[in-house]
Amino acid sequence: MSHIKSRKHAVPSTKSPQSLTAATLLTSLALGVPAGAMAADVASGPSPEPQTTTLDKIDVHGERIKRYSADQASSPKFTQPLVDTTQTIQVIGSDLFNEQGATTLTEALRNSPGVGTFYVGENGNTTTGDAVYMRGFDTSSSIFVDGIRDLGSISRDVFNIEQIEVAKGPAGTDNGRTAPSGAINLATKQAFQRDYNAASLSLGTDDQRRATADFNNAFGNGAALRINLMAQDSGVPGRDEVTNKRWGIAPSLAFGLDTATRVYFNLLHVEQDNVPDGGVPTIGLPGYTSPDPARPQIGAAPRVDSENFYGTTSDHDDVTADMFTARVEHDFSDRTRLQNTTRWGRSKQEYMLTAFMASRDPARFSTPDLDDPTTWELARSLPTFKDQTSEIVANHTNLTTQFGSGDVRHDLSTGVEFSREKLDSIGVGALDGTAWPAANLYAPDPHVTGLEWGRTGASSRGKTDTIAAYAFDTIKFGERWQVNGGVRFDHYDTDFSSMVACGGRRGPDCGSLPPGSIVPGEDANASDTLFNWKLGALYKPAENGSVYANYAISQQPPGGSSLELSSSASNANNPVFDPQKAKTAEVGTKWQLFDNSLLLTAALYDTRVTNEIVQDPIDQQYYQSGEKRVRGVELGAVGRISEHWMVSAGLTTMDTEVIDAPPVTNDGSSVLTYTPDKAGTVWTTYAFPFGLTIGGGVRYSGEMKRGRDGAPGTPEFVKSHTVWDLVASYAFSKDFDLRLNAWNLFDKDYVAAINKSGYRYTPGAPRSVLLTANFRF
Repeated sequence: MSHIKSRKHAVPSTKSPQSLTAATLLTSLALGVPAGAMAADVASGPSPEPQTTTLDKIDVHGERIKRYSADQASSPKFTQPLVDTTQTIQVIGSDLFNEQGATTLTEALRNSPGVGTFYVGENGNTTTGDAVYMRGFDTSSSIFVDGIRDLGSISRDVFNIEQIEVAKGPAGTDNGRTAPSGAINLATKQAFQRDYNAASLSLGTDDQRRATADFNNAFGNGAALRINLMAQDSGVPGRDEVTNKRWGIAPSLAFGLDTATRVYFNLLHVEQDNVPDGGVPTIGLPGYTSPDPARPQIGAAPRVDSENFYGTTSDHDDVTADMFTARVEHDFSDRTRLQNTTRWGRSKQEYMLTAFMASRDPARFSTPDLDDPTTWELARSLPTFKDQTSEIVANHTNLTTQFGSGDVRHDLSTGVEFSREKLDSIGVGALDGTAWPAANLYAPDPHVTGLEWGRTGASSRGKTDTIAAYAFDTIKFGERWQVNGGVRFDHYDTDFSSMVACGGRRGPDCGSLPPGSIVPGEDANASDTLFNWKLGALYKPAENGSVYANYAISQQPPGGSSLELSSSASNANNPVFDPQKAKTAEVGTKWQLFDNSLLLTAALYDTRVTNEIVQDPIDQQYYQSGEKRVRGVELGAVGRISEHWMVSAGLTTMDTEVIDAPPVTNDGSSVLTYTPDKAGTVWTTYAFPFGLTIGGGVRYSGEMKRGRDGAPGTPEFVKSHTVWDLVASYAFSKDFDLRLNAWNLFDKDYVAAINKSGYRYTPGAPRSVLLTANFRF
């Protein structure tokens, strides 16, 4: 536990009664001594020389209270506390995910039920980074840092994160173009007015090694410098060869913290040198049958070892991410605040993954001896390359103010936003005549040579310029009723161009050129103005509770999630199509219990997504007549039940349906893919007075279906699973404690994610432990 100390030192000598009176007024307030009496004694003293009054030193000791959440979202667009916000918003505090040993965003999101990385990718195109699904839809493009969009398909470390805010339901009014399911915002650590130093060192099974440090120095006069550091070089539990190696530094410099005008300068630099994970063949899993009727033995083959790595030692995922943020806040009064934020960010990713397909194709799945599985081989024939640079420049200005009196009061938040987002991709591919040797199905060897690769000459460039304006108002009628609403206009302009290889399955016609020649590809533009809005009403039956209803919409235009446009008649990124639209209705209730230390939430929601691309069965043309729906119940509890007992829990159901479109699942059912029908998470700890804290949690994910694909014989769904975790820590002093985390305590064997064809899956992490030493000095 972190302790707070403040000391009052001797008051320096002064040269005038006025200055001394001001100083003594402050100290007398702390001591309970009448300020006027003290000043009068000094002013009427017999000596003409300046006097020095020395006060006894006072040590004020405070204990930092651990918090799993926060009372309010960090964005100024949300003017009300969470208990009075008419939407499901979950705040995951750093105390919670640090206690769980989480190091990445996807690990921290385990605390939000039904949110996770359930999709491995399509065939050889394996997903990378924070490929997050939420309430039935891919939300990877709706990740924000301090309210500004964060680009790049990278894995985000949480060493510099104060809290993670998961807003479920359409977030278009808050953030502009977003996924139908909502948005995720990461609030970063800022410099503050207190000296604080902390560090941690973690060691665990599977060569897990990590160190972090957090230094904050207050210089006085409202200035402070904070530096967060991180270094990690770890294996991945249950996976051979896969590693996560990265380091980062995040300075934050602040001025005027004790004034009406505050200035923050934040930097972030992270480098990653990871070995990516292409997954494991689904051979032998429940639901797997032979993909080839001529080789039925394949369906009876034993399951492969889930630790097997089918890539090579040349596989890599190298990332360099930089971010600079400048924020200025000015309080015109205690009711009106202006905030301006400027951001420049860039992430560069160079990636190569050796993927595979255990298909009926003998060229990809060979069985020299059908009766001897030890001779079976997988062709490493699907290398996936990525050389991308994402960049954003943005400026956001927000004004919040309160006005009105009596029975009608307003909390108004307005603003304008400008941004330019860019994505540059360089084509990389295997050189002709080079290939990796095949991998033995049951004993793959990553230490191989053969494949050579380089730039192909292909490239693409996408750019989106956005100008936005918004306004939110919460109107309070007395102490019981509130009405809130918001509107937002986004004018966007997306340009995309590419150079591609002609011929092949997807390339343009080569004409007289040799197949594979680099020719102009797409050259497209999409421009429009989006109008998003939301409206809510809230009733407070008691001071500590609320009952609410809310309706909101959001839109995702062509190219809105990827900055890429397409001329394909079936692609939603074709600029001839209208934006995808999502509409969500939600009713719920929130209550604060135990002296407002525990927040309980319950909500019913219904989200409908329209303008989906559907092919007409008669004329075979594509139209935007498709509609999908997800609805369910979400329950939550987070906070402190007693002085020593804390909890974070959530449960959700997701009843999904494809209303007007062909099935998207391979088994022909009308539900959405990569979406568990039920999900739940519980984490709780109890702190004993003598320094011991014990606790743990359980994570449940229900059955989910994979995408529609022509691959025969592969599993069509993923079974439900339940995983138990444990934590125990002991504080030897206020400055040092040890924490032991044990994940998957009962070593549950489960499928965490599956790819579209069902040939590959990501196994759930087996039992592993991590020991962390935490220091404060």
